Amino acid sequence: MSVETANRLRCFCSKCIDFHTHFLQLDVFNACQPHSVSSCFGRVSWPLDMPVMQRMFNPELQIQDMDQRGIDANVLTSADVMQSRAWASPDEERRMTAIVNEECARWVDAYPGRFIGSAVLPLGDMRMALAGVEEAVSAGLEVINLPSNYRGDYLGHARFTDLFATIEDRNLIVFMHPEGTPDMWFQNYALWNSIGQSIEEVKVMSSLIYEGVIDRFPRLKLVMAHGGGYMPHYMGRLDRNVTDKPFTAKNLTKKPSEYLSDFYYDSCVYDPRTLEILIERVGADRVLLGGDYPAATLDPIDFLDQVRVSDVDRAKIAGGTAVELLGLA
Repeated sequence: MSVETANRLRCFCSKCIDFHTHFLQLDVFNACQPHSVSSCFGRVSWPLDMPVMQRMFNPELQIQDMDQRGIDANVLTSADVMQSRAWASPDEERRMTAIVNEECARWVDAYPGRFIGSAVLPLGDMRMALAGVEEAVSAGLEVINLPSNYRGDYLGHARFTDLFATIEDRNLIVFMHPEGTPDMWFQNYALWNSIGQSIEEVKVMSSLIYEGVIDRFPRLKLVMAHGGGYMPHYMGRLDRNVTDKPFTAKNLTKKPSEYLSDFYYDSCVYDPRTLEILIERVGADRVLLGGDYPAATLDPIDFLDQVRVSDVDRAKIAGGTAVELLGLA
């Protein structure tokens, strides 16, 4: 069914692009898993023979699933909720970051046109991170994969100012995907995954807005995973807050809700009505196809077909906007 839908949408867009897909690098995964939120910091293991794991190590399996779903290209991002390197020393973090980026490049080179690569950065040392941006540009990568925070500093923090200045100057795209919350309360019932990621997205968007990053760098292209979590759906309280407490708006030039259109969002929200409301708030041209592949069982094309929008807007989400954003037209 999804292939038929994809073929129909190609009347309006040239490609169907999943902007939210993951891969792993075995050595880095083995080193980082005991430090990750997804393993409860080493208390839970992820067997490598699980189908979901195999698909993050094997590009051929991803290609098979893409063909079955009608996906022309995956934007690959490191599954850093499983292999976050933030625990390591700066030098070790940089070494592992380079290995992850090399693995991503290997997939892209093996299947040109089917995979679009992204780069991770060693955020423990900003000089190394800035060098990583230049390495990504030299390698032809247009997407930078960033977490919601680094060791408790959310991305609106002043330590990231030079990084965003460089990213904006190089006209790169940022894909923001949380690495989980270390608060052990969220380990109960796997809440780190069900609500923790959405809360992290609220926190990083709030940080970027309230610390003035969006106003200082208006040409930034920021893509939020999981539809931005809860942020787009509860803006009335934020707007009221800056009216009641004007000091909170010291870095703002407009209402908090008006910053929603400064972000892009993937469609991975699991509920069609939630996606419809997101589209109503920010417009179809601010939403990109996202399947959270292979972690989610969601077929993003089939899911998009359940959403009440025109086929023209559906095609923008399926790939039209991504093609423009990535310069593939």
